[in-house]
Parts: sequence; C-alpha cells; structure tokens
Amino acid sequence: MSNPRVPYRMSSERAPLTPLGGKPLMVHVVVNVEYWPFDQAMPRAALPAPHGKSPIPDVGNFAWVEYGMRTGLPRFLRLLGERGLPASTFMNAACADVYPSAAEAMVTAGWEFVGHGWVQRSLQFEDDEKAVIEKSLARLEALTGKKTRGWFGPGSGESFDTPDLLCAAGIDWLSDWFVDDLPCWMQTVHGPLLAMPYTIELNDVPLYVVQQQPSDEMLRRLEMTLRVFDVECASQPRVLTIALHPHVMGVPHRCDVLARVLDMLMTRDDTVFVTGSEIADWYTAQDAGDGE
Repeated sequence: MSNPRVPYRMSSERAPLTPLGGKPLMVHVVVNVEYWPFDQAMPRAALPAPHGKSPIPDVGNFAWVEYGMRTGLPRFLRLLGERGLPASTFMNAACADVYPSAAEAMVTAGWEFVGHGWVQRSLQFEDDEKAVIEKSLARLEALTGKKTRGWFGPGSGESFDTPDLLCAAGIDWLSDWFVDDLPCWMQTVHGPLLAMPYTIELNDVPLYVVQQQPSDEMLRRLEMTLRVFDVECASQPRVLTIALHPHVMGVPHRCDVLARVLDMLMTRDDTVFVTGSEIADWYTAQDAGDGE
C-alpha cells in the first residue's frame, strides 16, 4: 500500500453523498494563528537571511508575523464578522497566553478552535509528542470551554505515530492528510480517524510567499476552481477550503482580494459556509467509517 493511513480510492468510485442543507459546495474558511518564538529560528522567512546565516533574533521575519497578529487578524475578524461567516482557527495553543486578546476575540466571534501544536514547530521535532498534544488540547479547551475536535499539525508535520496519538487523545478529524476534496477515513491503531480536506492551492502561503504570485491570484484561482467544481457538484458535493494567515492575506492589498473572494462565494445559491466539525458531522452521518 502506497499510503499507510488512507486506503486508495479514486474520487469517482465514491458513493454519492447528500449535500449539506441541499447545498453541494461547502466553503471552509481556515485562519492559521501562530506563535513564532522570538528567541528561536523563524519557521519561515520572507526576508532572506543576511550573509547566508539565520540570525537569532530574526527581527525582520518576527515582525512580519507579528504584524499579522496585530493588524491582519483584526481585518479577518472584521471581514468575516460583517458578513456573518463562520471560520475555523488552526491555532498554536500558546497563542492563548501570548496573544490573549486575539484569542478572546476569536472566541467571541464564535470561530471553531482546532489544535495546531503548542508553537509553530513540527511534531517531528518535539521530544515528547504526546505531551505536546495533550498540553495543546488542554489549553484550547480551557480557553473555549469546549472539546477540541480537530487538529492540523504545524506545517502539516507528523511523526509516524501522530495520527495514533491524536485518535487516542479524542481528536475526531485531522487536516494533515488532505488527499481528497471530501473527507475520508484513515486508519489508526485506536480506530478510524477522519481525514479532512485542506488546501495548498487556495492557501496564501504557497501562493504569495513561496510562489510570489500577484495580489489577485487567490481570486483568479478561485474562479477557475469553481468552474471545475460546478461540473462535479452536479453529482457529488465538494469541500472548498480557503487557508489564510494573518501576516500574509491580512495585508491591505490582499485583504481587498479576500473581501472579493468572500463576496463572490456569498452570491452563489449552492454554497454554504461551514466549520471543520460541521463538515465532519455531515460526513459521518452518511458514512460512519465501518465500511472503509
């Protein structure tokens, strides 16, 4: 088996699913909220390191991300709030303490909180992965007063044991294995775990930081994506994930594009905006996982 977790199956082989509320296009807006410790190497850089070295502290790249938490995130809250749209925040749990007013603002907005590690560091590099997962979930649940049902690893990073540890910790769904435009069941030693769609195509980091596309590229890609989904949604629902980071899409010239993206989707009569767990509940009501 090429994939040790998700048995192979073409999307065309899947049984038809009943659309959520009669609307086959489910839009999942994801806001990745991260803490990059000032006294450590930055997880990613927009500014190249001088002299070929990685400085600590890396003030320029730290400030790039900090701008997002101070200025970009309020823009997201405003744009989504004005439109009455839900979102899922994939949040490093340390942000509850480092950026407490931001965390409370997202709680007040009603966003779903999804586990995303303690800080922005892959679980592959943690000395005690299980302890980091448990600490992160406990902090999010203390913040929200709710069980944390979903997880996305920092950088989608995992060890060979991560899905097993997450399932044992009570996680219902995981976005690291974004192998389909619909949820599918993955295997763990503790039973099935739902693999949730995510995206690197409608994701501001690959688009703007890695590929350095022009500001309106998110809108252009969405328009092209919808032309394909319009055909496919006639026979099977689709999840359309839009992945955002406050320091990337939250800058003014891209935030204008985000507003246009949201407004375009809101004009459609076949579209519903959802959180991750709403997708999970819709899917498991039709496929409980015992048939895969």
